[in-house]
Amino acid sequence: MILDRRLLIKTAMIGLGATALPGGAFAVQAMGAARGFTHAVASGEPAADSMLLWTRYVPADGGAVELRVEVAETPDFARIVAGGAQITGPWRDHTAKITVDGLQPGRRYHYRFVAPDGSRSPVGRTATLPEDGMTPWRAAIFSCSNIGFGWFNAYAHAVAQGDFDCAIHLGDYFYEYAPAHYPLPADAVPGRTPAPLAETIHLADYRLRYGSYRADPDLQALHAAMPMIVQWDDHESANDSWEGGAENHDPATEGDWNARRAASIQAYREWMPVSDEPWRAYDIGGLATLFRTETRLLARTRQPDIAPLFRAADPATALKAFRDGAWQDPAATMMGSQQEVWLAHAMRASVRSGRPWQIVGFGTIMGATVMPAETERWLADMTPAAQGYVHAGVVAGQLGLPFNYDNWGGYPAARARFLRSVQQLGGNTVVISGDSHNAWAYDLAQDGRPAAVEFAGHSVTSPGFESSLKTDPARVAAALVRANPELKWCDTSRRGYMAMTVAADRVTNDWIMVDGIKTRTPRAAPGHRATVLRDRHVMA
Repeated sequence: MILDRRLLIKTAMIGLGATALPGGAFAVQAMGAARGFTHAVASGEPAADSMLLWTRYVPADGGAVELRVEVAETPDFARIVAGGAQITGPWRDHTAKITVDGLQPGRRYHYRFVAPDGSRSPVGRTATLPEDGMTPWRAAIFSCSNIGFGWFNAYAHAVAQGDFDCAIHLGDYFYEYAPAHYPLPADAVPGRTPAPLAETIHLADYRLRYGSYRADPDLQALHAAMPMIVQWDDHESANDSWEGGAENHDPATEGDWNARRAASIQAYREWMPVSDEPWRAYDIGGLATLFRTETRLLARTRQPDIAPLFRAADPATALKAFRDGAWQDPAATMMGSQQEVWLAHAMRASVRSGRPWQIVGFGTIMGATVMPAETERWLADMTPAAQGYVHAGVVAGQLGLPFNYDNWGGYPAARARFLRSVQQLGGNTVVISGDSHNAWAYDLAQDGRPAAVEFAGHSVTSPGFESSLKTDPARVAAALVRANPELKWCDTSRRGYMAMTVAADRVTNDWIMVDGIKTRTPRAAPGHRATVLRDRHVMA
């Protein structure tokens, strides 16, 4: 992989002072001068007694530097209770991740980094996981944050609430596209164009894109206010990515996929407050275990593509053959056998420990969803690009096939293995997911029996059904619910985040709807609430 040295130098020096210009503009030409703590702080990988702490510091000479971190229970840092040190430099884009130990469970802390010259980073706040199972635990859950479409008002609202123990990001933390592609110029918010001014392909590109996003004031505030448990989906690499490629990757013009995938993973691990482990379990005291998974880059089989079937001499026969054959292939996997076995064993250990809830984060939706037949009557209200997609979805749906094969709908055998596994556990499984840009609540079933509930989150900014379908969103939602037995509620037109509360006897999820994204405002309100009671396995 050939990298331009001048671009690398600019990437190494990207910083908040250079990118957070008045009005939120992001200027590539101004990124070369930032020094010191460039992107504030962040925390992640929470445990009852430890925490990973993140920052980025560029010294005057752009070389190596040793940073210290201090942790205290009070904002004046009168008594330092934990700390650590790390040497960082241009080989890791000047980022630092230090895991501190010896913390107390269920406690809030303040932390800051200190440079050799005595300068200090902004102060961050974080919170360890609880040890008991008595106090409810609250998490703000996000996905699909495309900076070009608007302001990150969902982040701002969650910070303003001040009562979340943790943030969870289920993927699409940023988008890889070049400007004027997604969003198109007509949909883009002025001053929200990230660097680089091209698609992210090489390591320097991915680093620059992270730096632009992390210069956003509301994203910085979110990271500084609470720890984040984070996992990637596809746009942190390329759209509809899988183990061996991506829809948005052309080897002829963009080079080897493995090089691009490795670059995206390296930049992600540098810039995000996350460990290098691809998956992990988090014990939330005696309440629950939360599982971070990887369903995109390491083992995912290529997604099915039904478009060629519609060019067959007899499309209906071709679709039926696909439904009864290739679609059911047990070798098609989202997680791979290693992670499947790990997750099954880890969930079993959580149940045996007495924790009532097992919460699994997936990048994409698991709930079975077909396109309603009545959608055909709305074709005149759709954009031309959507009409063919919707018609194909309706035809497929009449044969029991889903309209999205990039989520669990493309991997029915893998979905069945997971759901049968949780049915055998005897615990209480809650799936949380992102990716779709819309809000959904499912009662997941397998072999005619309840298995789990799924709370699927809407996007922070990325557009949903409303961008291509002008029909009343209430009609769209009602049609989707009628056509899909697992689907109990959905919203196809609003942006925001989920607020999940875990208690010993129930898990409650609120879909928070922000008051628009085209202007910066923290205003939002609950749009829907769903609750699952312990040992019920369906929503109340």
